[in-house]
Amino acid sequence: MITYLGANNIISPLGFTTAQNLEALARGEVAVKKQQFHFSESIFCCSKIEDSTLNSYFSAISNITTYTNLEKMCILSIQDVVQQSGIDLKNKENLLIISTTKGNIDVLEGVYKNMDSNRAYLPVFAKTVGNYFGCAITPLVVSNACISGLLAIIAGKRLIENGNYKNIIVCGADIVSEFTLSGFKSFNALSDEPSKPFDKNRTGINLGEAASGILLSSDEISSIKISAGNSANDANHISGPSRNGDGLFNAVTKTLEDSKTETVDFISAHGTATEFNDEMESVAFSRAKLDHLPLNSLKGYYGHTLGAAGVLESVIAINSLASNTLIKSMGFELQGTSHELNVIKKTEQKTINSCLKTASGFGGCNAAAIFEKV
Repeated sequence: MITYLGANNIISPLGFTTAQNLEALARGEVAVKKQQFHFSESIFCCSKIEDSTLNSYFSAISNITTYTNLEKMCILSIQDVVQQSGIDLKNKENLLIISTTKGNIDVLEGVYKNMDSNRAYLPVFAKTVGNYFGCAITPLVVSNACISGLLAIIAGKRLIENGNYKNIIVCGADIVSEFTLSGFKSFNALSDEPSKPFDKNRTGINLGEAASGILLSSDEISSIKISAGNSANDANHISGPSRNGDGLFNAVTKTLEDSKTETVDFISAHGTATEFNDEMESVAFSRAKLDHLPLNSLKGYYGHTLGAAGVLESVIAINSLASNTLIKSMGFELQGTSHELNVIKKTEQKTINSCLKTASGFGGCNAAAIFEKV
């Protein structure tokens, strides 16, 4: 059975639809900028959706005081996918999967007055979103560090191909919060300028917030499918990636083997712009003999959107396939890894039929998937 990839959406500082985001990327717009937050005297370079913009969009469909910012983002993204596709989540043939790393973490930070602290629990958050759409099936939550989004898509593929569901909407979402900014700052991993994935002069990561949704279906709803997907854990360290790239190498090689794809035309990499992550990826791609392929990271545009990243970047990847467009890897100028990669320096039109999407995260987790034209 084939799993097709259809209607999709991106909610980010660059726009509230996929089309708006793609247009912004084509113009070379970057969502990352320096921001001041009430909880710190430090200036953080990150990508954040303006509360006023989010509330303006959400007020058109519901009461803005009833939901958290993350819930609003998810609902808007899923709503767009539902409207495009006509999928009814009240039907037991259809499932909602939500991927996130921290969920409603800002509930614990006192951002919302008189809101039950239970909303910080991931199942409660997911059920709140599911209730908005009257989901017949309790939404499934995937929370596995920064591979959450891509892993959710892989899980959706397996559920459809096992005959469990006919249609699945996957929505990945995370917010920029005191918890996430403080956490990455404690690792000395944050950059005070827009990140430069795979570049010699990269200085670290930017965090970002976004929500992104995509429809997976057993019906032939598009000309693009997910042909294979796997995850692997190298158990190297609680936060540091493997120096020999074992986890990513294993995920990638198993995915290539399962997909039976003759060629891969480009790689949508994880590319956080931290010293060790980018190096690990270069090692893994070199070991897999894929280092010659055109490659990009979207973190230079959006920052690292955590649980949303795997979905958002997959949405952009499949739209790249549909439009035969290789998108520039923003921030890259000079080779900065021990194994030279073919990083895309300029957005260009080129016939492309398949894409390898990868993701890596804390705890040694890694994931890979192949998207291709049918």
